[in-house]
Amino acid sequence: MSNDDIWKAYSRGMAAVMEEGGVHISALLLRSYRQLGLTDSELLLLLQLMAFRDAEGNGFPTPDELAERMDASERSIVEQLGKLMKEGFLAIDEHLDSHTGIQSEQYNWSGWLLKAAEWAALEKRESKKAEKAQRQPVQRTANPVNLFNIFEQEFGRLLSPIECETISGWMDEDKYAEELIRFALKEAVFAGKLSFRYIDRILIEWSRNRVTNEDEARAHAQRFRGGRG
Repeated sequence: MSNDDIWKAYSRGMAAVMEEGGVHISALLLRSYRQLGLTDSELLLLLQLMAFRDAEGNGFPTPDELAERMDASERSIVEQLGKLMKEGFLAIDEHLDSHTGIQSEQYNWSGWLLKAAEWAALEKRESKKAEKAQRQPVQRTANPVNLFNIFEQEFGRLLSPIECETISGWMDEDKYAEELIRFALKEAVFAGKLSFRYIDRILIEWSRNRVTNEDEARAHAQRFRGGRG
């Protein structure tokens, strides 16, 4: 067997070893590190700490040992470790062996894991908010054609393009619920002031008083009429 064959066999053996075991790294840590303010170099340093502990059983490698693994000076490693500890990504735990009385130290990166988990939770919450916001216009404009027809029936004529845009604006821009717009129309009819300007004033008044549905609008209207009486 030639030297080339020996080295190829050795390489295949090493590849097999790497497939069997190693350092477990959550995809979340790789996905979130930039959003957490970590640099590529700081990420690599944290991963090297994990490799030293999990693959080699060395929980407290020296800056010199870390520098040998990375394209960085020992001084740079010390500065990065200090920064990571100051910002809460890294800590040093002290352990005392009850049998031997020997004290040892070990790096602890649970702060990094917690920050990544909090970022993921926030991202998920914001995603749900965005999904809810996207669904709301659909709920409010579930049947806009019927709403236009109702206005045309009450006004006794076809609506102008500007009036159609006004109704669409109430739903899409002002985010008024369709039931609220219908009830505002009823209030205008009841008051004998059937105009888009008057209906708009009603909706603005309800918005100022945080009226969001027909029941609240009805109660507000009754209080208003009672106050006038």
